[in-house]
Amino acid sequence: MVSKYKPIKKRDPNQIAIPGKLGEDPTVTFARAVLQPELQAAGTLREYGKAYGDQDLNGLIFSLKEQTRASHGGDLNRADAMLTTQAHTLDAIFNNLAQRASNAEYLDSFERYLKLGLRAQSQCRATLETLSTVKNPPVVGYVRQANIAHGPQQVNNASAAERSPRSVAGGNPTPQNELLEQIDGERLDPGTACPPSRDDPAMATVGEIDGTENGAR
Repeated sequence: MVSKYKPIKKRDPNQIAIPGKLGEDPTVTFARAVLQPELQAAGTLREYGKAYGDQDLNGLIFSLKEQTRASHGGDLNRADAMLTTQAHTLDAIFNNLAQRASNAEYLDSFERYLKLGLRAQSQCRATLETLSTVKNPPVVGYVRQANIAHGPQQVNNASAAERSPRSVAGGNPTPQNELLEQIDGERLDPGTACPPSRDDPAMATVGEIDGTENGAR
């Protein structure tokens, strides 16, 4: 008996389905697809994942787009799992290199293994710090000004325009310092006037001027 169903043709894992727009230049369609981060990452994952077989690029792109949409929606579970597993992997690399350094016969090999191992340990620490920041993002606070000091201090809270000799817009001079004359409602005492000295008679007090006797010239 002959089957009326046609066998499904196996899709080439190297071919990528690129949806295009009506009337668009194919070169523009291809360039837009190549510049997608998901496609770039899929190509890299396929190269480094050859141990798991010949992976399909379209499947990788679809899965990466799913994770991108989840991240945009605030779901960071995959990022949490990724950073956690990466930290464990880096820790395994560190221990492997540290053991190789311990068993090295020559000083040059010892230094090389230990240097690479400590570099992996540093990356592990940085990965855990990033994971902590993702799970507990810092709270940003804005403080206008805090002046804290022990003992006398002078604080100038004037704006930049007031501190400059002339403001940029209107050319107004810096406001002058005001005298502290309000102490219990009394003004500062100017002191007693000094009598004129004989050494400088020009500075003597001028007498009263009678308008009738001294007419204007």
